[in-house]
Amino acid sequence: MAIRFSTDDFDREVLESEIPVLVDFYADWCGPCKAMAPVIDKLSAEFEGKVKVGKFNVEDDLEIAREYGVSSIPNLKFFKNGEVVDTVIGRITEEELREKLAGLLIAEERKKR
Repeated sequence: MAIRFSTDDFDREVLESEIPVLVDFYADWCGPCKAMAPVIDKLSAEFEGKVKVGKFNVEDDLEIAREYGVSSIPNLKFFKNGEVVDTVIGRITEEELREKLAGLLIAEERKKR
């Protein structure tokens, strides 16, 4: 199950994370966001301990959404070392998302060498 990020823990959980982070910016009323939810949850379990996967409800804090340029949802932001390194706006297939997450890990491994 994907983590639920909040305003209170966003800095600690996302920006200060030791591992890469995927944040799914979404809203409860958004149909495409609801369609992405099972994929996000599945990949959260698959990448557990390697990539932190979570969701942030844009209606809970519009300021954070604005800070990261979220004007359309679903909006997936990939963070490494507190910085956004990739973004996907709209729906994405499970396989495409899996490849993006794997790519984050490959880049992380190369950096460690």
